[in-house]
Amino acid sequence: MIVTVTLNTAVDKLYLVDKLADYTVMRVNRVSNTAGGKGLNVSKVAAIAGEPVTATGFVGGFNGRYVESMLKEQGVETRLTHIAAETRSCINIREESTGRHTEFLEPGAAVTPEELERFWEDFCAASEGAKVVTISGSVPKGTPPDFYGRLIRYAKERGIRVLLDTSGQLLRDGAAARPTLIKPNTDEIEQLLGAPAKSEEELIAAAEKLRDGGIEIVVISLGKDGTLIACRDGVFRGVTPDIPVVNTVGCGDSMVAGFAVGLSRGYSLPETIRFAMAVSTANALTMETGYFKTEDLESLLGQVSVHKIK
Repeated sequence: MIVTVTLNTAVDKLYLVDKLADYTVMRVNRVSNTAGGKGLNVSKVAAIAGEPVTATGFVGGFNGRYVESMLKEQGVETRLTHIAAETRSCINIREESTGRHTEFLEPGAAVTPEELERFWEDFCAASEGAKVVTISGSVPKGTPPDFYGRLIRYAKERGIRVLLDTSGQLLRDGAAARPTLIKPNTDEIEQLLGAPAKSEEELIAAAEKLRDGGIEIVVISLGKDGTLIACRDGVFRGVTPDIPVVNTVGCGDSMVAGFAVGLSRGYSLPETIRFAMAVSTANALTMETGYFKTEDLESLLGQVSVHKIK
């Protein structure tokens, strides 16, 4: 079983317009509402892949109830902590004529110490019997800076593997607790180590340093050039086929979900890498964030190449 942590949940609204224009009334061609927040995208993708998953995090008000109802419709079990404040909404406006998109992300509502304590109790209960925990995204105001580290240490003490996908100080503090996996981009890995990591050689050296420091799997996305992975079996590069990209939003979350599923099922690391990259690519073939078609995944599994380079 997988448990996901999303402290900044949202109702994500996708507005499809012909072309975004300033200082005028825009007619929206189509609207899509989804349960949003990076960890909830992980939850949805893992559920589609057929893995039992329980989502934890904060929800509040009408939007919070709406998020819960959407997750349940998609087969995601929830142990969400209710707070007094309303769950935020985030808007993504996509131009159908160009494929460009503009996002408006509301800040998450602040949480109280009592609400944090209730979340901790819900998380501990949800984690009973879990094989993997994923922790994703930002945190609301009122959350202590070391909170992710506390969650990581709790899970590790119980033999649960922990995947961390965040940025900034949250990533630096969380990485110090030695989760099983982190997924920094090239800028974030430089910030973690305080050293340049531009060339492939520098990126490999940085990933190996983090791995040797106690993080079992370090995943670095290189965009169209694939992914570098340093793990206990060596250093691998994964490359995906060229595809007609529809929507890249949520691809990183889908990759985290793929790693979580692979680790939960006991796949080998090369198999886990292949599965994670295929799921991420399948997400890019759909308009909906945190979603893929099973037939796309099955086709892509045979097209993703994973090579050991060191």
